[in-house]
Amino acid sequence: MLKIARRNLELLPTMMAVIFMCAQVAADLYLPTITSDLINKGVIKHDINYIWHEGGMMLLVAALGLLVAAGNVYFASTQAMKVGAKLRKQIFAHVLSFASEDVSKFGDSSLITRSTNDIVQIQNVMVQVLRMMLQSPIMLVAASVLAFNREPRLSQVFWISLPLLGVAVVLIMYFAVPLFRSIQQKTDRINLIFREGLTGVRVIRAFNQDQREQTRFLVANEDYTETGTKAFIIVSCMFPVMTLILSFTNVGIVWLGADLISRMTMNVGDLIAFMTYSTQILMSFMMLSMIFVFIPRAQASAKRVNAVLDHPLTIKDPENAEKVDPHKPASLTFEHVSFRYEKAEKLALNDMTCDVRSGQTLAIIGGTGSGKSTLVNLIPRLFNTDKGVIKANGVDIAKMTQHDLHSLISITQQKAVLFSGTIRSNMQFGLLNASDDQIWHALEIAQAADFVKEAGGLDAVVEQDGANFSGGQRQRLAIARTIIKPAAIYIFDDSFSALDFKTDAKLRMALKTDSDMQKSVMVIVAQRISTVADADHIIVLDDGEVAGQGTHAELKAHNKVYQEILDSQLKGGSQNA
Repeated sequence: MLKIARRNLELLPTMMAVIFMCAQVAADLYLPTITSDLINKGVIKHDINYIWHEGGMMLLVAALGLLVAAGNVYFASTQAMKVGAKLRKQIFAHVLSFASEDVSKFGDSSLITRSTNDIVQIQNVMVQVLRMMLQSPIMLVAASVLAFNREPRLSQVFWISLPLLGVAVVLIMYFAVPLFRSIQQKTDRINLIFREGLTGVRVIRAFNQDQREQTRFLVANEDYTETGTKAFIIVSCMFPVMTLILSFTNVGIVWLGADLISRMTMNVGDLIAFMTYSTQILMSFMMLSMIFVFIPRAQASAKRVNAVLDHPLTIKDPENAEKVDPHKPASLTFEHVSFRYEKAEKLALNDMTCDVRSGQTLAIIGGTGSGKSTLVNLIPRLFNTDKGVIKANGVDIAKMTQHDLHSLISITQQKAVLFSGTIRSNMQFGLLNASDDQIWHALEIAQAADFVKEAGGLDAVVEQDGANFSGGQRQRLAIARTIIKPAAIYIFDDSFSALDFKTDAKLRMALKTDSDMQKSVMVIVAQRISTVADADHIIVLDDGEVAGQGTHAELKAHNKVYQEILDSQLKGGSQNA
């Protein structure tokens, strides 16, 4: 919490919140003195003028107290909300810099919880810290001093009530704090199940597993509810316990005070003032104890947020990065590249060597799990290689900044991702200032122009994840977005899989004959031989190993793995090679 406060709280508004809070405490503490004087010197002596004077003073002090309290609330609330806004911005920016393995260490659902629920907990406690946590100890100490000065003989009541309050708070914290900590983990669990249910709803329905998923969510929800209920029941006990102790304290004060008044050794006004101070003392103690109950929960949230913000990036820019010449001819080179996933025993890619030049197409083919997508993810440096070097335009990608590297590359991922908005906004995601002519040109190459016109043109609505388009349409829109970006290396990671053979052939022909694409390197990952047959260089992967390299004709004649893939697809009637 202190680390987050130092990083994000602004000094001047925070100081203003503290100043207004001190002024509020002074006003609250001055009111009992006025009340005492009003009773002792006005009511008892029947001095109407003095009553009006002191009554007016009470109204003025109360009004000033209200104003400074509003100022304290304003600065405390705005600072707490700004801290939350800054934390969300920092987490979002930092997570966008994460490599895939960094994201997997936390999990998607946990990252969402940390950037929402955990930050809300921090915001709530931050408001309480700038208001009650500073106000309560000052009020507690000052009211105790004033009460003792007013009538030290009545202060002995607090020797009983304050220890009782302390014991009650310690017991409540002992049972409640562990429950609040576990609530955060259970929130992660609920978000995970709910997220899986939303993203996998079609699979759930297809396998008729609705009841199973509902039961799974019900178990997690009931576990969360049970824990939360226990925690808040325990915390709720604090108020009746505090009220009971406060009531007995007031009874004791009145009992002792009445005896002193009857013996004419204390005024009625002093008794009322002392009771007011005692209420302020006990309420301050209660508010302070409540904060100490909720601070551990916020502290747990702060640790979770700091864990994300302080997590070191796996992929970092080099200190003395090499500059990339944008006018240099495009090229892509692999020099004995090997890669192993974290904690994996076996290499996912072993000793990959290849060199592709401007105007050439590199195709990668292999079975499921052969390492095709792994190889593709190494090019934009989504992972670091274990061994070997990958060069883009002649420069080692590990020696250039990620910004420079990504400016050279345009990629269509295996899963076609579209953003909610319009077709135009999705295309401009690839090229910010793309004109309508440029967009239509890219859509024509991607064989997407016809259905875009039918959908309503470039302003046609795209729902989240492109849910209002078919799988093949989403792929073609994603390909168009890739094409529209000027790049030296274009990568298509199994992005033709949902296309029929006719559309696939037309698209590849359009890519090959486009003048801009002829100046670049194309990398196509596929499982269908018909998609890679006309590539200049084909790499055959088998279980992470390079099983063969060459043209379609060479591999068809001499490579056993390629022949097996070809035979299986010919028997299946999937292509004609």
